[in-house]
Formats: sequence, C-alpha cells, structure tokens
Amino acid sequence: MKLGIVTYMWGADWDLPTLIKNCEATGFEGIELRSTHKHGVEPSLSKEQRAEVRRRFADSKVTCVGPGSACEYHSVDHGVLQRNIDLTKEFVLLSKDVGGSGVKVRPNGFNKGEDEKKTIERMGLALRECGQFAADHGQEIRVEVHGNGTQKPTVMRDILKIADHPKVVACWNSNPGETVNGSLKASFDLLKDKLGSTTHIHDLYDADYPYRELFALLKGINYKGWCLSESPATTDTVRVMRYYRALFDELTK
Repeated sequence: MKLGIVTYMWGADWDLPTLIKNCEATGFEGIELRSTHKHGVEPSLSKEQRAEVRRRFADSKVTCVGPGSACEYHSVDHGVLQRNIDLTKEFVLLSKDVGGSGVKVRPNGFNKGEDEKKTIERMGLALRECGQFAADHGQEIRVEVHGNGTQKPTVMRDILKIADHPKVVACWNSNPGETVNGSLKASFDLLKDKLGSTTHIHDLYDADYPYRELFALLKGINYKGWCLSESPATTDTVRVMRYYRALFDELTK
C-alpha cells in the first residue's frame, strides 16, 4: 500500500510545484488532483501544458494518481447525463496525457420519487460507457463510494454489477456506517473483488472507524494500490502530513 493525498482540502490552495514539493517533503507518494483547485490540472489544458504537468511529476518522487472529478450519472435529464459522460471522457484523456492511471467519479444519491433500481441502472450503464472508453486509453474509472443512499456498499455492488466492466472499479471511501458489530469485514467483502487502485481515508485517529482493520483487510487481498488522505482542513498542513505519515506507517505494520 502506498500513501497519497487527495487535494480536496489538504493542498487545495497549493499550485502544482508547491503540491509536489510538500508531498515529497512529508513522504506522500502520490496525488489525486481534485478538479477546480489551484493546481490547475483541468481538461482545458493545452497539449503543451499537459506535457509540462507530466514532466513535473516525472522529475519528482511523486506519482500523478489521476484527476478527481465530480462527474455523476443519476440525472433523469438525458442532456445532463450525457454531459457528465462526455466530461468523464475528457478527464480520461487528461489523465492519460499527464501520466495518471484513472479518474475518480461518483454516484451522488438517488432521485426523489424515482425507483432506486432505475437510478442504479442508469448509473451502471453510464459507467459502462465510460469504462469502455477508459479501457481504450489504459485508464480506470474509480467510482467513489459516495452519496446519500448510494454510499451503501450493497448499492455500490449493484451499480458495478450493471456496469460490468473490468475498468469500472470501486474507490473505498471509509464512510461512517460501514461497520457491522464493530467490524468492516461484511461491508468490505461486498466490494473487495471490485476495488481499484485507490482508497480514500480520512482522520486516522478517529476511533469510530477501524482503520487498523481496514488496512489488515486490504493486506489480506494483497492490495498494492493507493491509500489517499481526504482529511479535514488544518492551519498547518505540512506538519499534520508528517504526523499522518507516521501514523499510517504504524497502523499498516
């Protein structure tokens, strides 16, 4: 397992050189580049700008894990749905160009008044199309376990079953409510065969979430992917990152 960062809060206001420098200094090995933040790695970048991003990572000890998008596929409006699919494909090309290996996307809840099975089917079919495109470019579609109702592992399993594509994978998100009788195993087992290269983790000191068990379960499936910190903002990010690295190393022994 490798430790990295999601620029959701930590690093959101750092430009790309600062982001890479601070990750190198604190032992964070990879970065998921959350869209719209100061790093500026977006689908709007030119060919030359993409090459520069790729070069910056290649010249460092830090890996570009890929873009983190907010693309979602629940809308009953076909135009909105298609725009999200098309944007996902743009992020796939961006990821390929900058040296990433996949794109984070998400379900974002159910539609009020619509049968949940219909929403799940719509999401799954959209993700299948995205997965087929991603496969053509050597990328993953990383579906974050996210959203009101859709964050349930049982729902994510059903979405991925409909998507039915090896490049459409789950991004475990370490959500509240995943424990059964104090253990993650039942929830984890629902998705362990569909986990991709990224797992999102949060405050490792949180006693309400059994991170030591999560890491043991990941080891049990020989997980070689990224554990990416998506932790709350702090006024001294670099210092906290150093502590986080030390705690991660302790919990994954």
